[in-house]
Amino acid sequence: MRYRITTLLLLAPMLSFAQAPMTDTNATRTSMLTVQIWSDVVCPFCYIGKREFENALERFPHKDSVLVEWKSFELDPNAPATSNENTYTMLARKYGMSMDDAKARVTSVADRARSVGLDYNFERTVIVNSFQAHRLIQLAKSKGLGDAMEERLFKAYFTEGANIGDPTILVRLGTEIGLDANEVNDLLAGQGFSEAVRTDEYEAQQLGIRGVPFFAIDRKYGISGAQSADHFLSALEQAWKERPATESLGGAVCEPGKADCLPGE
Repeated sequence: MRYRITTLLLLAPMLSFAQAPMTDTNATRTSMLTVQIWSDVVCPFCYIGKREFENALERFPHKDSVLVEWKSFELDPNAPATSNENTYTMLARKYGMSMDDAKARVTSVADRARSVGLDYNFERTVIVNSFQAHRLIQLAKSKGLGDAMEERLFKAYFTEGANIGDPTILVRLGTEIGLDANEVNDLLAGQGFSEAVRTDEYEAQQLGIRGVPFFAIDRKYGISGAQSADHFLSALEQAWKERPATESLGGAVCEPGKADCLPGE
């Protein structure tokens, strides 16, 4: 297992932030292991990391005592609300590369996704802003459906080629996981849960989180990137035993400026 020493500075602020209010998690911290996951639904490594973490959780003897909370993170807050570009055409345009080069740029990402049972269709992705999708996730969280909403949005974006900036699509996806259509329509017509999204993003900034996915286990262990299931399992076991946090795991992350993590390049 390899550790990235440069993330050590994250641990001190993580411990101090443990006193900050969180969505219905503080009351169970004494009996539950809390895992907070900063993620963007247009981030290819985030979906991979989600699946790897889930595979680890299935092997964790105390999985019924793990509470997962999804946190919002926008890789590209300035992404357009609408777009006719997919990942390949956007890469070709932005970096002046051929379509073949653009496809080659993300081949390894698609291969990694396939290794955990995910089907990425980068030729079908619709490059749009993810803010409205994050607001929908926040609504779903308030109903105990945060994980289901994350999963549905990931699949819609990477596999089905759905435009997750389209309110009609978001209403459909929300109702598919059990949300009320009228409530989702009202959300998208107003500004509901916008502050919750911004609060998550501000918290990430304060913790020094620059890329996603990022997993904070009981605010003691910071795991950066789409680690393997074995790495996640090891971290869960360490946190369960209340070992002092001295190091953070590092792996593949999406960061603004990385061409294979678009649209948050």
